[in-house]
Amino acid sequence: MSTIGSDLPRRDAKDKLRGRTRFTVDRRHYGMLHAAVRRSDCAAARIIRIDATAARRMPGVHAIATAADAPGRYGIGVADHPLFADKVIRYLGEPLVAVAAETKAQAESAAAAVIVEIEPLAPNLTMDQSLAAGAREIHPDWASYEELVGGGTRAGNIAWEATVVRGDTAAAFARDDVVVVESCFRSGRQNQAPLEPRACTAWVEHDRLVMETSTQNPWAVRNGTARLLGLRPSDVRVVVPPVGGGFGMKFEVSIEPIAAVLARATDRPVKLVLSREEEMRLALFRENADVWLRSAVTRDGEIVAREAVVLMDCGAYGGEQPFLTTMTAHTLGGNYRLGAVRMISRAVYTNTAPTGAFRACNGAYNTFALERHTDEICAAIGMNREEFRSRTVLGDGDIGATGQVFEGDVLRPMLDRMRKLRGPEPARTRPGELYGRATVVGTWFIFVGPSAATVNVNPDGTATLVTAGVEIGSGSTMQAIPQLVAESLGIHPQDVVVRAADTDAAGFDLGVGGGRTTVSLGAASRAACDDAKRKIARVAAELLDASPDEILFAPGAISVAGIPSRSVTLAQVAAHAQTTTGPVSGSGSFTARGTPSMPGCAAGHMIDAIDIPVFAVHDCEIAVDPDTGHVRVLAYRVVQDVGKAINPRAIRGQIQGGVVQGLGFALHETVTFDDAGQVAQSGFETYRVPLAGDSIPVEVDLFEGAPSLGPLGVKGAGEVPILNVAGAVACAVADATGRQVDRIPLTPPRVISMLDGTDRVRHPHIPRDWRANVLTPSELLEAAVDGARTDADCPTPTHTGHRRNPTC
Repeated sequence: MSTIGSDLPRRDAKDKLRGRTRFTVDRRHYGMLHAAVRRSDCAAARIIRIDATAARRMPGVHAIATAADAPGRYGIGVADHPLFADKVIRYLGEPLVAVAAETKAQAESAAAAVIVEIEPLAPNLTMDQSLAAGAREIHPDWASYEELVGGGTRAGNIAWEATVVRGDTAAAFARDDVVVVESCFRSGRQNQAPLEPRACTAWVEHDRLVMETSTQNPWAVRNGTARLLGLRPSDVRVVVPPVGGGFGMKFEVSIEPIAAVLARATDRPVKLVLSREEEMRLALFRENADVWLRSAVTRDGEIVAREAVVLMDCGAYGGEQPFLTTMTAHTLGGNYRLGAVRMISRAVYTNTAPTGAFRACNGAYNTFALERHTDEICAAIGMNREEFRSRTVLGDGDIGATGQVFEGDVLRPMLDRMRKLRGPEPARTRPGELYGRATVVGTWFIFVGPSAATVNVNPDGTATLVTAGVEIGSGSTMQAIPQLVAESLGIHPQDVVVRAADTDAAGFDLGVGGGRTTVSLGAASRAACDDAKRKIARVAAELLDASPDEILFAPGAISVAGIPSRSVTLAQVAAHAQTTTGPVSGSGSFTARGTPSMPGCAAGHMIDAIDIPVFAVHDCEIAVDPDTGHVRVLAYRVVQDVGKAINPRAIRGQIQGGVVQGLGFALHETVTFDDAGQVAQSGFETYRVPLAGDSIPVEVDLFEGAPSLGPLGVKGAGEVPILNVAGAVACAVADATGRQVDRIPLTPPRVISMLDGTDRVRHPHIPRDWRANVLTPSELLEAAVDGARTDADCPTPTHTGHRRNPTC
């Protein structure tokens, strides 16, 4: 009997609850040394001298590594990031040297003893400062950096830029039958805060480098480490134990090359584990962002044009932000039918810790901005908020921002489902509280990318699955993928053994993140099962005196078509094969060619259009205490597009967790910098993650049947639950207070100032006429500086100097 659609428990739950699971931080190796990193204590400086002479003579010290030991640079779009600061310090906490010693205390003492002489520079701690006229360039030699992916615009303190231009926005905004609505929004940084910090142990084995690390993407670690150290990728092996959470922070190479350099220098295992303070101050935060939106809308709700500028703070190095700028087109342009479109998404260098991917990266704050902007449109044209959304959401045959054609009518029926789920009565408030409610929509996407898998069929009728998939807590490799393999082979999911990720054993995989795991690894695993079944069919045919095309696979038996009594078990076939033709195994791979955009519309994008769109509808009821500014969530509901629910219980768990994590982003989690560039929140005592009392029950409706190229029509379910939360909460707070809500998080002090009318977003660096410079990078940057906005109300830009991309 198939278990697809069954609520199966997590197979790793018992070990984790009893403390038997051994994460990277728990593991020890014979002869292991410990590493510590000396970091910069200023945000911007020229390095005059680094002297480690005295530190090398300290007790227990075996090696000290500097920039000379790892001369390469890494990144995604642009190779701009050295392993250790070389000549220039670009953020407070940047690695300068690393020490390997017998104990952690000895390593830390030696690191502190390293002499560092610097010439301080005035830091650019905000995007305002980095984009101001005459701002110091954080990377003055940016033009010499290797571009790893072509097509993006770079200049000055702009690390990367992606644009979308489709249709004539100037003509649309000039129509006399439209209402023009313009909005400005701002969001803060968010720390991924996984319980297990980044950790790695490296050693040398047979002249090859081996790393045991807590990562979401072993192949990225392998290739990135090889690049930094000047090795062949095949000279690096990466092994991944269970991972104690990642949420995007562990998707790219980070601390692993530091441990690797020290291991090669000492010829002993070296372990590096970041402290909680290091993780709180130097995590690859969800980037802070400024979003400007402008729409031309008719009185009956048609959006004839939309323009947008999104500024994303990438910190001192580009990192993943060149890739994340791609997502603006899809998160701002994937909810509603749009006429003409013009969008700019920029990653901006600042002298702060680098930012990176975080669950629904880019989408969480863009959906907040878009849904608040949508409510402002509804107010401007006098239309009910739900009616507007039902009229304008994307449906079958509609065109997205980059020109792709969407398939299936999904969002409208999901809105209908939400109306039924919600019921007629509002939640109860306390005396004096202000009540608000909002229903918002969101679009995420699954970037499929390549995956590989091998399935070994064992003589006892079980199967071993070998992939580079990592279990980061979502349950995909522990639940959904074993169910897909089991359903294909006719066995129980508990009989599918999943091998831990190892780049020497498994083929390439793009990494666990973005909701792609069940889709890509699941499809590769099913393809491996199909390959194995062809071999099984030949052996079974011999045993059953039939031809291979007559063999049928069913749960618990392999039989001859039309003669069910003539059957054998999978174990009998596998055992017979092992002694006659050899063990049975199958290999499979999967990728998608990528959905193209309309020619000439998208520039600087690493994903031109959406392979698999994923939709969500969230409904939130809140109460605001006008005296304290406290926002209390009364009820929360989710209708989520899942394609096909492999394990509904697991999906509901992901939705529950994603919503609570989103409430942290919307209401609590604040990252602030002092004047020196130091993050003020150094631990969980000062960084306000959601607590048990903040968790609320979430009503969930899983929407199945939307088109998907995933196996059995599945879509990724772990990324999208956080997408709409900030937007739903912000729209509900605006509904309750009648005030403009234009920034998050909505902490009590911010809500009080908002009620007082003293908290408004200002965008001094978004140009009055940014459209004038889409044509060339130099014009774009000149307008970003010369046309600086200084007003609080974001008045409508003029049309002077508008240039249209002739290819669109």
